[in-house]
Amino acid sequence: MRIVDLTSPIGTDTYSPPSVNQPIEITAHYKEPGFWMVSDIKMMLHAGSHVDFTKHFMEDGETAETVSLDRTSGEAIVIDLTPVEPDHDITVADLEAAAPEIRPGDVVLVKTGWSDQAWGDFPRYYVGSPACSPEAAHWLVDTGAKAIGFDCFPERSAKKQNYLPSEFVVHEIIGQAGAILMQTLTNLAALPVGERFLFFGAFLKVKGGEGAPARFFAVLD
Repeated sequence: MRIVDLTSPIGTDTYSPPSVNQPIEITAHYKEPGFWMVSDIKMMLHAGSHVDFTKHFMEDGETAETVSLDRTSGEAIVIDLTPVEPDHDITVADLEAAAPEIRPGDVVLVKTGWSDQAWGDFPRYYVGSPACSPEAAHWLVDTGAKAIGFDCFPERSAKKQNYLPSEFVVHEIIGQAGAILMQTLTNLAALPVGERFLFFGAFLKVKGGEGAPARFFAVLD
């Protein structure tokens, strides 16, 4: 058995998406004599690898503590779209050409390689990322996938500093279909293509959280 970490690292050089453009703040506190350290952190729930819930765009949407881990974990399959140009809109044709068999209840991971290339390079990571077209988002949920993960920043409207909630279309399409959106995965190149494997999307159980930081990983035989 081998565990493959699919989580993007975060730190004080990590920025949230352009709408807030907030760096992560970590403050260390110490006691003496000897060594004792404890840190506090200030960050958006959507900085780095994270899971989005429908409260992100619906007033009565679900929040982190109400979502069970079996909705973000289970058998998974990779759709390998590489190589993908920066700022490319992922289309239905792209997905149809690359997708293996997807079964209802699968976790689907969309591989572009963008996080591997650009994570940590802000704002390039966000504004240059491939995005998911609304038609492609509909195609993904129509497969019956229970969770959909991207190794890029899939919402084109969110590349801007200012956008309307009505422009949050990819989140809405995936969330309103009952699926879970997972973002900023990395290292998908370490996963098999065309083979099924176990995937785990473990997220913080934040009460009232419209999103939550996550540790994504796969278990391979």
